[in-house]
Amino acid sequence: MMVFCKNLHKHYGHLHVVKGVNLEITPGEIVAIVGESGAGKSTLLQLLGTLDQPDAGEILINNTNIQQLSGKKLAQFRNQHLGFVFQFHQLLPEFTALENAMMPGLIAGASQKSAKARATEILEYLGLGDRLNHKPMQLSGGEQQRVAIARAQYNQPKVIFADEPTGNLDTANAEIIHQFFTKLRSDFNQTLVIVTHNMALANIADRTLRMKDGLLL
Repeated sequence: MMVFCKNLHKHYGHLHVVKGVNLEITPGEIVAIVGESGAGKSTLLQLLGTLDQPDAGEILINNTNIQQLSGKKLAQFRNQHLGFVFQFHQLLPEFTALENAMMPGLIAGASQKSAKARATEILEYLGLGDRLNHKPMQLSGGEQQRVAIARAQYNQPKVIFADEPTGNLDTANAEIIHQFFTKLRSDFNQTLVIVTHNMALANIADRTLRMKDGLLL
């Protein structure tokens, strides 16, 4: 299994948000998680992506037990093996598209030269070769999200976790993102876990799971 969790629970105070979730995802699979707001989808994604810690349960990513990692080791694992795409791209406004896409490499200690080469490669792959030196405010919403995908894909992560990645885009730009997600899978056997309200995006997935009241149905 690329992603495995067993009996996963998460509370926020007295609110029981994730209630014993079990999930298995194979390498190269695209899984969409849908459901009403407040069902626990984003919380589950944050737990699987190591952005938050469960109160109980077990998580394995590519056979690595996440609960056995902490501090610097967890941060290194996240940087090297996981990618994240959010509804709002969270690009650094003072940096160019190229510089934003280079960030994972620079954080990992790569040289400026190698980080620039890798970021250029993935931005060109995503159709942004003529936008390398543009800052986020000079890019369309769809282009900004593609820069975010380039940043997520920089280290060729084992899994990309995407939380409402097209929720802030119009239909045409959303469709471009859908196409690139399927291209990442076909070209790199990329595993993707996507939380979405967009059924067109859910329809590109191999499996669509519905979450309700903290449980996967």
